[in-house]
Amino acid sequence: MRQLVIVERVCLIGHILSKVFGLLGILLVIPNAEVILNLGTVGETAMQSSMANGGVVDIILGTVAVSIFAYRVLGLRNWLAFMLPSVFISVGSELLGTSTGFPFGDYNYLSGLGYKIAGLVPFTIPISWFYVGLSAYLIARAGLQVAEKPSLVRHIAAIAVGALLFTCWDFALEPGMSQTAFPFWYWEKPGAFFGTPYQNYAGWFGTSALFMTVTALLWRNASIKLERSQLNVPLIVYISNFVFAAGLSLGSGFAIPVLLGFVGGVVPALALWWRTANTPAQPAVEANTEMQVAPVKVALK
Repeated sequence: MRQLVIVERVCLIGHILSKVFGLLGILLVIPNAEVILNLGTVGETAMQSSMANGGVVDIILGTVAVSIFAYRVLGLRNWLAFMLPSVFISVGSELLGTSTGFPFGDYNYLSGLGYKIAGLVPFTIPISWFYVGLSAYLIARAGLQVAEKPSLVRHIAAIAVGALLFTCWDFALEPGMSQTAFPFWYWEKPGAFFGTPYQNYAGWFGTSALFMTVTALLWRNASIKLERSQLNVPLIVYISNFVFAAGLSLGSGFAIPVLLGFVGGVVPALALWWRTANTPAQPAVEANTEMQVAPVKVALK
């Protein structure tokens, strides 16, 4: 298990560093690409490789880190009970969206996020729904004390809050990924909200709420009680992904979507994390506890 923790931490750090380098690359390097291109073949190769694979590496590292975390903390069955519904439901929703315009609106993916499933949806998209979605749902579930005080109302509230946290990430992500000089997807008909259709956010909320509901049903007999320290990985993943998205959008002048995402996502996530009980460890039992035995008298004949 210790080796798994090491791999998890290496991948998490790599995920965060990839976010940092990716943000710096998009905001600083790409606008001054001629400096790198002037290096000749090496510069051209580096630029093409970073543009084509940078986002893929980042998302894979995040997926591996959260998968190991979920396996350690939740167990194999509960990890798969979230991962499989989130991946299959989100890829189905994305394929439907890119084919028909429902539920997100009319959009298409460009290059930069890896191999496209059916030529439409990059494979990195559904796995990013998984690892950010699980982080959001665990924060909501633990903060609302679903395991400690289970009730239908708390389960529904955790799904709604988890989906809201997930959707608020997209408030910051959407402008930076679709409305900049180097987009990763584009809208056939730009929407009213800073180029994004309002329908898109309803689609994000509905899709994430659906797979969180499926997971809640699959977890109904599981005892999943997380303390605050166990939520550190989900919180770090959620905030680091939000910061990356916010940096992209702020770099292009989209302050209002970022502010809405921060108020509706980051602030509640921190409050829910803080509200989660931080159960102290049980004191260890002393190994050399002395036992006093009453003297026994033995009569001999």
